[in-house]
Amino acid sequence: MDEPMNSRLQRLTRLWHDTIPLSKFMAIEAVSFEQGVLITRADRAANQNLHGTMFAGSIYSHATLTGWGRVWLALEAAGLKGDIVLADGHIRYHKPVNGVPECRSEPVEIDLSPLTRGRNARVSIKVSLDGNAEFEGQFVVLAPRA
Repeated sequence: MDEPMNSRLQRLTRLWHDTIPLSKFMAIEAVSFEQGVLITRADRAANQNLHGTMFAGSIYSHATLTGWGRVWLALEAAGLKGDIVLADGHIRYHKPVNGVPECRSEPVEIDLSPLTRGRNARVSIKVSLDGNAEFEGQFVVLAPRA
């Protein structure tokens, strides 16, 4: 039987917190995944700058982890293994983030078939933080070595 999505999202959040200390401090959590869209939240107070808005580095980190998490969910769904790395990332900051930070990945078809041939897979992910910032990341899933 398939693992419930809520359980998978909890595993993703634990993985971040256990392996990326910054994510735990930022209190980032995966909150939903429906129709190819991953939604994550972070704690507002833990990511605040001297202006009372979200720190730009926190915005970038939050968006990056959301993109990474979207690729991780695709790997899990396909039953495949591989190390996910950010190869390139660009962000545009449109306006300050004042509320609870919430990132959404855009729905995308993720082709992981190169992994089945022992090759790396490349994945482009777009993430929005409430329309206040837009992130585009190029992730590479490194194929496991035999």
